[in-house]
Amino acid sequence: MTLPGVGGAQAYVAALVPALTTRYDVVVAAHGEGPLRAAVEAAGARYVPLRWVHRAVGWRDALGLVELVRLFRRERAVAVHLNSSKVGLLGRLAAWLARVPVRIFTVHGWAFAAHHGRAAAAYRLAERAARPFGTVTVCPVEQVRRMGIEAGTCRADRSVVIPNAVDVAAAPPARPDAGVPTIVSVGRLHEPKDFVTLARALRALPRDAFRARIVGDGPDRPAVERELHAGALDGAVELAGERADVPDLLRDAAAFVLSSRSECMPISVLEAMAAGLPVVATAVGGLPEVVVDGETGHLVPPGDAEAMGRALARLVEDPSERARMGAAGHRRARERFDLPAFHAAHLALYERELATG
Repeated sequence: MTLPGVGGAQAYVAALVPALTTRYDVVVAAHGEGPLRAAVEAAGARYVPLRWVHRAVGWRDALGLVELVRLFRRERAVAVHLNSSKVGLLGRLAAWLARVPVRIFTVHGWAFAAHHGRAAAAYRLAERAARPFGTVTVCPVEQVRRMGIEAGTCRADRSVVIPNAVDVAAAPPARPDAGVPTIVSVGRLHEPKDFVTLARALRALPRDAFRARIVGDGPDRPAVERELHAGALDGAVELAGERADVPDLLRDAAAFVLSSRSECMPISVLEAMAAGLPVVATAVGGLPEVVVDGETGHLVPPGDAEAMGRALARLVEDPSERARMGAAGHRRARERFDLPAFHAAHLALYERELATG
């Protein structure tokens, strides 16, 4: 991976590695140091910090390609599992050059879907060019698989759907106090997340009827701060920055919200559902396959601050609806997005690919 810090791809790897180490010798590589290393080593796998594989596109990519080829050859890899768009492109080519028989790529959102114009076209062409160097593509939701097939970035016969998952049993159940309900949102303050629209949506709520906590950081923070200040929400909304205690923050919350322009299958929403929180989210990417509108939460159009504000107001004003939707969300997380099925599906995929690779 290009980053070892906080994010959906990192959470995916941290959740998967404990199941793999029971059968395989596992090495996880990512750029630099970060929280992922501790999770990987706690699961009994080795961690290798990468020097040249960066998130940004640039001249270092050639050095990153060489670094990955050398890594795969040194480790005598029989299977490589790649996560994130950038490393998916470099890593599939490097694994092919290193003659690794099994080359798996998990899509955490197609890069071309998160951009527009020439950038989107360039990412689409790059994904198409990388496709032949992989042996199988994993998509967390069917919508992402369909999009890839239509765009020519994955093949119908060499792609599978394995939903993301969280440890539902380990999630502390939400126990919000009886006072003012708290709304929580978690994510990087940068596109495709759309925290500016969330800030505008919160302006529609009565000032003394709620509190909100936005967990995460990023380049859009100044724009979010301006929106909150313009709406006189400085005291009602906390920009909490990156936190390591998200489960505790969810436990004390009454509802969860995610405003995005593009998504795959965000782990943050699964964590909120596991905690028993109702979810308000934009109807993009795989979110309609996760959140059942009117049952486990509310789906609203992307960029529509008024619709998001109305959905949040309903939850703030109606404790019974919060309780009903939260309970339904917890059941759905336990039945569809729990770790045992996630682990079993990946182990079966590895065994099948290694037997035919």
